[in-house]
Amino acid sequence: MTPASVKKGRLTTRELVYIALFAVLIVVCSWIAVPMPSGIPMTLQTFAIFLTLGLLGGKRGTLSLLVYILLGVVGLPVFSGFRGGAGVLLGTTGGYLIGFIISALLYWLIVSKLGAKTYVIIISMLLGIAACYAFGTAWFIFMYTKSTGAIGVLGALASCVFPFVIPDLVKIALAVFLTKKLSPRLKI
Repeated sequence: MTPASVKKGRLTTRELVYIALFAVLIVVCSWIAVPMPSGIPMTLQTFAIFLTLGLLGGKRGTLSLLVYILLGVVGLPVFSGFRGGAGVLLGTTGGYLIGFIISALLYWLIVSKLGAKTYVIIISMLLGIAACYAFGTAWFIFMYTKSTGAIGVLGALASCVFPFVIPDLVKIALAVFLTKKLSPRLKI
């Protein structure tokens, strides 16, 4: 079967392999964690997700992230702290995992409309992390209030966002740098 005969929208075997490999990269980077006083670990997950999106593009990157999330939902210990199961998504920090899907979809939308120029990639990743923070924090407030008691927006931001902003900006910068260096070498 020649590439011309492949129906539009279908993934090649090479693409499927890359999607799977990058899902594994996200898993491994999720396991690399630094404990934080808030109880929410700092991981390399953000780096892996944005590198995946940068190198695979919006569609394949989003599929890779969905594979990662689905592996966790079915109970495999792929999330930070070697946790797995739907309970992780339904926990106080599960909104950030769902927020990563929003980030990926936002990246896909922006890059598909404006192209994969460096400044577009940077803007889409920054908007993506902002969307992840917004959704994740709203989820955190809702779930924390339901299970523990009321928490204000500033308290939630102080626990879940402020300690992670600078490290996440560094991870995004590294993801953009590696995307630009490695993209010409990958044959996807």
